[in-house]
Amino acid sequence: MVPLAVIPTLALQIEIHNTGEEAIHTVVLRCQIQIETPRRKYNEEDQRQLLDLFGKPERWGQTLRPLLWTHAQAVVPSFAESIVTELHVPCTFDFNVAATKYMSALQDGEIPLHVMFSGSVFYEAMNGALQVAPISWNKEAKFRLPLRVWQDMMAAYYPNSAWLCLRKDVFDRLNEYKMLNGIPTWEEAMERLVVSAEEAAHQ
Repeated sequence: MVPLAVIPTLALQIEIHNTGEEAIHTVVLRCQIQIETPRRKYNEEDQRQLLDLFGKPERWGQTLRPLLWTHAQAVVPSFAESIVTELHVPCTFDFNVAATKYMSALQDGEIPLHVMFSGSVFYEAMNGALQVAPISWNKEAKFRLPLRVWQDMMAAYYPNSAWLCLRKDVFDRLNEYKMLNGIPTWEEAMERLVVSAEEAAHQ
């Protein structure tokens, strides 16, 4: 976790090797990070919590597919042979995002990640001229992120809280319900609506 970041941000360490003889001036690195959901096991509670994303477990052969988590980028300073740099990965706690639903649904274990790289390498040619070369999309890395790292970070930024984005018209109706019934907090308003829905379903 990146300390004192404005939003929840993870720092992934990346080791880059120069396979040529030219000096590297800088690297503009762009990354697409996917969650490879088929690469881990799920217990019954995980399956129940993931119903919204993948449906019933008997359909997971068709529905369990990799999820796009996020995009990130980094500017790597000059180096000769190799360098270790940090890739800062911004994280959202918006439950309209599939990756957030996925990670919040799991109880423990690891998140299998697939990082695909692109960008540009700026290097010095043998004649001293500055050259640029693209980074191919076949450059990639796989990594298993401990779920506890993500959980601890979100707990630090949003203790005992969750974010839910509503359409303006839905929020207006909820706000009107809250005011007309003299409900002091949003939590109590939501709790009353959930209890009413559960009672209606049981009748």
